[in-house]
Amino acid sequence: MNAKKYRSLVAISVVLLLAAILSVAGSWNGAQAFGLPIFALCVALAFALQWLAFIPAYKLQTEHFYDLTGSLTYLTVVIGALLLSGEQGARALLLAALISVWAIRLGSFLFIRISKDGSDTRFDAIKPNFLRFLVAWSIQGLWVSVTCASALAAITSKTSAPLGWLGLVGLVVWLSGFAIEVIADHQKRVFRAEQAGKKGFIKTGLWAYSRHPNYFGEIVLWIGISLIALPALASWQYATLISPVFVTLLITRISGVPMLEASADKRWQGNPDYEHYKANTPVLVPRFTKPQAHQPAQP
Repeated sequence: MNAKKYRSLVAISVVLLLAAILSVAGSWNGAQAFGLPIFALCVALAFALQWLAFIPAYKLQTEHFYDLTGSLTYLTVVIGALLLSGEQGARALLLAALISVWAIRLGSFLFIRISKDGSDTRFDAIKPNFLRFLVAWSIQGLWVSVTCASALAAITSKTSAPLGWLGLVGLVVWLSGFAIEVIADHQKRVFRAEQAGKKGFIKTGLWAYSRHPNYFGEIVLWIGISLIALPALASWQYATLISPVFVTLLITRISGVPMLEASADKRWQGNPDYEHYKANTPVLVPRFTKPQAHQPAQP
């Protein structure tokens, strides 16, 4: 067995182990359907949908519906949890609505973007390899499961609690994060359209205060979801509050910021304007002071 195949098998094993641990914790004090915990059923469904989509994706050697599948999976598991759990209160309905709005918005945005761009370079090296491509789809199953874990646990929980002030705080936090993400994505889309093939980088709008404001908004909105879910959780279900931590680690250490930073460095490293922007603009958490304008060196 070669090293790449071994690493892929290890990666899949780790992903499944983490999903199993999450299923046990999230199912604690949770409702059941068909004699099984609804939370665990939702996690299993998330993976099943990824693996089903992987089959035609590998056969056609395309990543075009990767992000769209992820968004549809969010909708499926959240709405499925809501329906299987029976009568629901304001908290469960609010959580399902917020995640659905986010999933529809982000999924459609990413699908439109890849349709215009033609491909996602992140997948170029792994698409031809069955196991490596399968790892990517399996990670998405884990991503869906972990990010909405606190919401799923709250929706399926047997603990009843009013929405309360913490729920309202969580809603405000979610709205703030969602607005930041939507505005940042819109600004970048407009910038790219105005560039018309030029090789510039965005440094205006929210992007003047953070190099990745859309990712910052993503993290904030999942913190909001966890705050809304918190009062309905009990015992081992508190482990599902790892959701925003997982999102942060995924974005800042694995698939988001590191890849984009490396790509930006490859394109613009040595460009004085870019070097100034990078040196004076936070990677993720926005600063709240006016950005310093770049002053070209005097001849």
